[in-house]
Amino acid sequence: MKVYNTNEIKNISLIGAKGSGKTTLVESILFEGGIIKRRGSVDAGTTVSDYFPVEKEYGYSVFSSIFNVEKNGKKLNIIDCPGADDFVGNTYTALGVTDLGLIVVNAENGVEVGTENIFRTTAKLKKPIAFALNNIEGEKVDFDNVIENLKEHFGAKAVPVQFPINSGANFNAIVDVLLMKKLEWKADGGAATVSDIPAEFQDKAEELHSALVEAAAENDEALMDKFFEEGELSADEIREGMRKGISDRSLYPIVLCSAKHNMGIDRMLEFLSNVAPEPTDTPAPETTEGVEVKPDAAGPTSLFFFKTSVEQHIGEVSYFKVMSGTLKAGDDLDNATRGGKERLAQIFVVNGNIRTAVEELKAGDLGAAVKLKDVRTGNTLDAKGIDWQFDFIKYPAPKYSRAIKPANEADAEKLSALLTKMHEEDPTWLVEQSKELKQTIVSGQGEFHLRTLKWRLENNDKMNVEFQETKIPYRETITKAARADYRHKKQSGGSGQFGEVHLIVEPYTEGMPEPDTYKFGNQEFKLNVRDKQEIPLEWGGKLVVYNCIVGGAIDARFIPAIVKGLMDRIEQGPLTGSYARDVRVMIYDGKMHPVDSNEISFRLAGRNAFSQAFKSANPKILEPVYDVEVLTPGDIMGDVMSDLQGRRAIIMGMDSENGIEKLKAKVPLKEMSSYSTSLSSITGGRASFSMQFANYELVPADVQERLLKEYEAQQQED
Repeated sequence: MKVYNTNEIKNISLIGAKGSGKTTLVESILFEGGIIKRRGSVDAGTTVSDYFPVEKEYGYSVFSSIFNVEKNGKKLNIIDCPGADDFVGNTYTALGVTDLGLIVVNAENGVEVGTENIFRTTAKLKKPIAFALNNIEGEKVDFDNVIENLKEHFGAKAVPVQFPINSGANFNAIVDVLLMKKLEWKADGGAATVSDIPAEFQDKAEELHSALVEAAAENDEALMDKFFEEGELSADEIREGMRKGISDRSLYPIVLCSAKHNMGIDRMLEFLSNVAPEPTDTPAPETTEGVEVKPDAAGPTSLFFFKTSVEQHIGEVSYFKVMSGTLKAGDDLDNATRGGKERLAQIFVVNGNIRTAVEELKAGDLGAAVKLKDVRTGNTLDAKGIDWQFDFIKYPAPKYSRAIKPANEADAEKLSALLTKMHEEDPTWLVEQSKELKQTIVSGQGEFHLRTLKWRLENNDKMNVEFQETKIPYRETITKAARADYRHKKQSGGSGQFGEVHLIVEPYTEGMPEPDTYKFGNQEFKLNVRDKQEIPLEWGGKLVVYNCIVGGAIDARFIPAIVKGLMDRIEQGPLTGSYARDVRVMIYDGKMHPVDSNEISFRLAGRNAFSQAFKSANPKILEPVYDVEVLTPGDIMGDVMSDLQGRRAIIMGMDSENGIEKLKAKVPLKEMSSYSTSLSSITGGRASFSMQFANYELVPADVQERLLKEYEAQQQED
């Protein structure tokens, strides 16, 4: 197979909203590229992209699929990404290793919330983009309205390269304003017949051609000068200007196609081969040490592994990008991330599940290896003498969590290993062993995302699992000062146990004055501080402990034991067993026995005195509250807002962003448990949301009362 030089490689992410027709488009691209002899069907489950069993079962894309075609001597590596928001992690991965995002838009639907989200992702990652208007044959398509819609959302940078002679059911021809020719297809698509532009479309063609030439010239001073002098540029000059404009995100070209009827595909590939950025056109990535690594085939060899999949009958398939150098089959490389050496006995280029062995791959290219010894997603392999590591793919925060447990408790260890492996395949599946909640928690981008994980565990790994509601990490605190004392005394022959502790608790805030005098009833307590400990708590807040013992009532050697007792109750709060926080404790008196006092006695006395004082200090339960941002079409905003208010949300603001309504709210985590599912149901999948931890706030009185009763009932059961 041909070896491609770095300047002959184009890396492209195929991205777009669910239902935009990407999988069908891939079939047409592979057919036109000569990779397959017959186009598969999504309905029949015969497509090259959706080849995993779970994708065939559910009928939608779950994983990204990598393939390549050649056009005009250029190799187009294309990563087809799932459109559903639940699987957006694939988009982040693909954009991380490619140089252009081709956003597919269903011309019948125009710009959707999913399109908007994907565009925002490309903007955040500073990735060049182009638009492919698919489904031009749709009955409701109005091309001029769609272009206006794109410009409304994405500005004047969105520039059409083509327009249809007749959109809708009769679509079979376009005018290409870069070539200034008419392209027409037969009913079965394929190669176009090229002819002159009909007279009735000449004015529109010239108008759009001028706009395209001007947009291209803006990106090159020499081209701009020539354009002003001569009023025209050659096709090659336009392409060069467009490539520069695309590379710095100052131009978003729009091309047309009908993936279903295989029309416009060949021309799209030709266009991409000419104007898509090359690996050297975009900023070079940096290592974790800040070293810029340019895609130089003559440089030292370095590979970044961006994806792992487990395939039946094969095992692990590891996908990589050649960041630098030239990789040859049989090369020995060092794993800079995990240590150890790896021999890449065989290297492949892939088209979905079709792998073709190659002898070498040069910088900028994408490839795969099978059954590597110890390589994980995110690892870097380097040639001897360099120590580069890459970590440039950042993933979105999870939106949906569930506790998971095996149906058979004996399988707990096996389940843990399987979840670790699945996280390596999809880094947006997060796994946490929560000591606080005593649950194994899996988090993802939505219900479908976790449902897919469950399906794979049960069908691929034969591991039956159960999902449960994730417990909420409440916090406990106090709102006033209180005093308590407790004597621990135990005698059972021989040495006994004795320890007595008197203490005061109060709410802690940063910068508050040191403790001095307290009054409870008719009793006044004046404290003399001898020692102070500030203990930052892993879960937030502090425990501050003052030793105010005078006259040797408690020996100093027992103070650490008392503090351990306090921490016992801080780690399992008196109200609901949740972590407590932001409390300060003054130990001011007590008693000890010359024989029976020991550390365990004072630990128990301190724990119980703290528990009694805490319950008398008007204790409150705090709940985690999240900042939630919802993007929704305006016609369903009322329903979305009503649903949020039913979740105890506080609406913080509303505004419009490129025709999409944006709602900002603060919502308790408890109310977000199944929000992704509800939002999809309310809006028909047209809205999306993101959430980020904001702070802890007091729960309402009725909620606190319910939580106390639930905990009491649970304690009685235990």
